[in-house]
Amino acid sequence: KTDTVQTPGGPPPAPAKATDSGKANMIAALEKETRSNPGNLEAWIELGNSYFDSNQYEKSIAAYTKALEINPDNANVWTDMGVMHRRNGNPQEAINAFDKAIEVDPKHEVSRMNKGIVLLHDLQDIDGAIHAWEGLLEVNPVAMAPTGRSVDEIVQQLKKQKNQ
Repeated sequence: KTDTVQTPGGPPPAPAKATDSGKANMIAALEKETRSNPGNLEAWIELGNSYFDSNQYEKSIAAYTKALEINPDNANVWTDMGVMHRRNGNPQEAINAFDKAIEVDPKHEVSRMNKGIVLLHDLQDIDGAIHAWEGLLEVNPVAMAPTGRSVDEIVQQLKKQKNQ
């Protein structure tokens, strides 16, 4: 999941049915593993990722929370948990998770990108989005949005809109 970037705007995807037996079997095996070995960090992360992929937001958040109790210094897990919070309708919790990811790894680009998306599209905080993306540009001056536009171009456009 380390490359998970939110798509701007629009409703989150509907929860998928775990009809794919391979996916369901994998989730069942991971649930069993985490019950048997609650200290297995990788199993918790994989379980969170499996729930993530099947749009089981609350279960994913719970699994990621367990993983972060074992190792709170995983920016990718914080970021994925933030995405799940957003999809679960909790944009402020998403921002909190992205902030933790950035605290753990100040150069974490995906968390900075996602933070700007949630600020702009969910919280209508243009200044916050600009600030988040300017932080991303400090880390990577040629950062690109999921849409293929340069983040610098988006920031310049937002600043122009604000000043109109």
